[in-house]
Amino acid sequence: MKYTHTCIVENSRITTDGQLIFESQSDNFHEFAKEAYKGLEISYPKFHKMDSLSKLAFLAAEMLLKDEDHSRTAIVFANRSSSLDTDVKYQESINDQENFYPSPAVFVYTLPNICVGEISIRHRMQTENAFFVLDEFDEKFLNNYAEQILKSGKAEKVLCGWVELYRENYKAFVYLLTL
Repeated sequence: MKYTHTCIVENSRITTDGQLIFESQSDNFHEFAKEAYKGLEISYPKFHKMDSLSKLAFLAAEMLLKDEDHSRTAIVFANRSSSLDTDVKYQESINDQENFYPSPAVFVYTLPNICVGEISIRHRMQTENAFFVLDEFDEKFLNNYAEQILKSGKAEKVLCGWVELYRENYKAFVYLLTL
C-alpha cells in the first residue's frame, strides 16, 4: 500500500502533504473551525450544524478529497475519546433545569461514526466505513484493516486516520491509501 496524501489539523493549523494550508490565531476550536471553513472557501451548509468532532474530521477529509470522485473510497478512522465531547454537552442539556427536554440537535452526534457519515454524504461515498475507539493511534491496525478493504475490491482508496477531540484538545491526522 502507498500513501497518496496526508493532512494534519492541530494547534489552529491545517497542513496537507507537509505544506501549511491554513492557520488561525484562535486557540478556540469552534472559532478556528469557522475561520477555516470560511478561509478555505468550503461550501457545505450542513457544516455549521455539525458537532466539533465532525467538523474536525470534515476539515481534514475535505483537504484530501476535494475535486475528485470518491464514490469508491472507504473510510477507517479511530480516536481515544469517541464522541465524549458531544456526550458531555448532551448531558449538560439534560441537566439544564430551564429546558424540559434535552437537545435533539446535540443527540444526533453522540456516536463517533456520525463524522464518517457526514464525510460520506458530502463526497457520495458508497463503500465501507469504520470508526474504532483505541487507546492510542495504531497505524498498523488501521492500515491492516484498510488493506483488507482494498484487497477485497470493495474500494479503490481508503481514507484512514486519527481524529481525536475532547474539549479544546484536538488532532486529526488523516491519509489516503491505495494498493
